[in-house]
Amino acid sequence: MHNYDPVLYSRLLTGLTLGVHIVYATIGVGVPLMIALAEWIGIKRNDTYYLLMARRWARGYTITVAVGVVTGTAIGLQLNLLWPNFMRVAGQAIALPLFLETFAFFIEAIFLGIYLYTWDRFKNRMLHFLLLLPIVLGASMSAFFITSMNAFMNTPQGFDMVNGKMINIDPLVAMFNPAMPTKVAHVLTTAYVTAAFILAGIAAFALLRGRNHVYHKKALRLTMMAALIFSLASTAIGDLSGKFLHEYQPAKLAAAEWHFETSDKAELIVGGVLTENNEIKYAFKIPYALSILAGSSPYTVVKGLNEVPRDEWPPLRASHYLFDGMVFFGVYITIVALWHVLAHWRRRRKGTMKKPLNRALLVAILLGAPAAMLAIEFGWIFSEIARQPWILWGYMKVSQGATTALYVDRMLWVFAGLYVLLSITCIYVLIKMFKNNPIEAEFIARGMKEGDVKR
Repeated sequence: MHNYDPVLYSRLLTGLTLGVHIVYATIGVGVPLMIALAEWIGIKRNDTYYLLMARRWARGYTITVAVGVVTGTAIGLQLNLLWPNFMRVAGQAIALPLFLETFAFFIEAIFLGIYLYTWDRFKNRMLHFLLLLPIVLGASMSAFFITSMNAFMNTPQGFDMVNGKMINIDPLVAMFNPAMPTKVAHVLTTAYVTAAFILAGIAAFALLRGRNHVYHKKALRLTMMAALIFSLASTAIGDLSGKFLHEYQPAKLAAAEWHFETSDKAELIVGGVLTENNEIKYAFKIPYALSILAGSSPYTVVKGLNEVPRDEWPPLRASHYLFDGMVFFGVYITIVALWHVLAHWRRRRKGTMKKPLNRALLVAILLGAPAAMLAIEFGWIFSEIARQPWILWGYMKVSQGATTALYVDRMLWVFAGLYVLLSITCIYVLIKMFKNNPIEAEFIARGMKEGDVKR
């Protein structure tokens, strides 16, 4: 066991599990809302395209939920196996959101089964739509409870710490901690925009391949409008998150922007290279922007890293580049969504709706799907990396919370193999499911033709 470090391998395994799970969790939170929008529009407009859109999306969603259950269960196991000291100290404080998340998932799973089984079984379509609401609520509440637990790790409260033990615990105060509002809001809005872009990417891919079916155009129209709304909302919440970091976790904000000296009129650093002497080279600097992000004023004083003990500095390069990556991909998808909405408005105004969509725009939308997911991955990794060295901010460091058990490195390989197998299986099943039943064939099977409903 030469050079074996259980803390390092525990971090790698937990990070791998979270990185995989966040893909399925994002789809699990965002897609139900898109299904609800499609079915609602289909009912209100008596538009069969949108109704079939909801039906097909629900089929794919079910597959991703199944895989998400496995990765989510792995997280629960690893919390107890890899971080026993953390769970021993903080377990009672985070028990409430963990329990409520399980309850929310049960609601989602139960109503998903009923929703899928009862297609075409109600004369009043609105009754079927109402079955979808608990799925949307359950998925979003699952994200709320899990994120509130993560928020507690960033701003712990609701207890007294005596001799390394939490006493006088108030679970509600712990759950509704200062980090919870911005973290939950950011997680939800980014999940919605990412799900919209994934579904839009599928439609854009079909159109690029020459499948110029009105179904794909309508799917693109719905998803891109939703993507624009939620990307703008996530941008606004991101601004609030910067202000939260300034107040509660200034070291994390300073690490993200390589800000060393406490000052006002602080610059926002984009890109660049950090030397061994902490000098910044080749960066693009935006005057006053960091102070404005921190406090809505160029005169806001932003705390520098030099006021933080060196052993409590987060990894500077990783924090900065992850933050830059998150912002870059977030800006990209916002621009693409706005591009599509403006292009659609212009086509409608000029009466050229029947003309093929701009291929460059379709390619940009297709690239937006992985870009949106990368923004989420970068954001989550930044959130965890830049909290280092703390697992429970101000109370417990990562090295204190991890296991000392052997063979965590072997567990890493086992779980990595499991996630590869699950992901390949999921992708294969989804491709076969929709390739063997394309939209054109489904329309023919239902005796429908393009133009049956108003476009």
